[in-house]
Amino acid sequence: MKLCKIRTGDGAMRVAALLDTGVMPLDMTQVESCHSLMDILNSADPGGLARFLLKPDTPVIPHGDVTILSPVDSQEVWAAGVTYRRSQVARMEESEASASAYDRVYTADRPELFFKATPSRVSGPGEPVRVRSDSNWSVPEPEFTLVVNSSGMIVGYTIGNDMSARDIEGENPLYLPQAKFYRQCAGLGPCVLLAESPLVPEETEVRLEIRRGGEVVFEGATQLDQMKRTPDELAKWLFRENYLPDGAFLMTGTGIVPDDEFTLEDGDDVSISITGIGTLTNPVVKD
Repeated sequence: MKLCKIRTGDGAMRVAALLDTGVMPLDMTQVESCHSLMDILNSADPGGLARFLLKPDTPVIPHGDVTILSPVDSQEVWAAGVTYRRSQVARMEESEASASAYDRVYTADRPELFFKATPSRVSGPGEPVRVRSDSNWSVPEPEFTLVVNSSGMIVGYTIGNDMSARDIEGENPLYLPQAKFYRQCAGLGPCVLLAESPLVPEETEVRLEIRRGGEVVFEGATQLDQMKRTPDELAKWLFRENYLPDGAFLMTGTGIVPDDEFTLEDGDDVSISITGIGTLTNPVVKD
C-alpha cells in the first residue's frame, strides 16, 4: 500500500492512498489520536490502520486534481554515505586529503551517518531543489530512503534526492554539513510504500535521469543489492544512542554518480525512479 500527503483544490491537506488512477483520501476522523501521515507511520500497524481509515466507497480523485506533497511531517531527515562502491570511489576522487577517510568508512563497522534536513528544507514532487550559489560542482544523489518509526523499526520506503555540493565537500571533509545542509537541499516523495512485504534488493532498481532544455544530459541506474550495508543495519546505527520521537527518513546512499565534468544547472529537471515506489521529479534552481 502506498500512502501520500495531498493538497486538494480547496487548499485542504489530506492523507491519501496513492493509486495508479488517482488518490483516495483517508477518513482521519475515525481515530481520535490520528491526525497525520506521521501518526499512521508511528502506529502499531500502519497498514492495518490505513486500511481501516480508507472507506471502500471513497471516490478516487484524479492525480491532476490534487497536488502531491512531500511525505514528511515533523520527522528528521538523515542520510548515509559511502554505502555503494561507486560512491566510495567518487568521494575519494573529490579530494586526495579525504580519500583515506572515505576508504576506511566503506569497510568499517560504523557507517557514515549525517543529519540531512529539517522538514522545512525538504521539497516534494514538482518543487524546486537547490544548488548552492557558492558551488560550481553539484549533483543530485538518488537514494532509496527508509521510513523509520519512533521505535527504530522500518515501516516504509520512499525516494530521496540528497543534493550535494561536491566541490565544497571535496575542499575539506569538515565542510560536509555545508555541502549537504541548506535550503531546498533535499527531495522526498512521492509516497511512502509501506513495508508490508519482504524487500527484494536484487529486484529493486534505482534510476536517475537529468534533463536540460528537454534533452537527457545524464542517466544511470543501479540495483539495491549493490549496497554494502543492509537497511536494517543503517536504521539500527541511526537509533544507537539517539532519540527520534517522531521517527525519521533515512537516505541510504547513492550508487549513481555523474562524471566529474558534470554539474547541475539552473533549470535542469531531476527524475529519480525506484521500483515499486514511483518517480520523484524536481526542477533545479540556482541563484
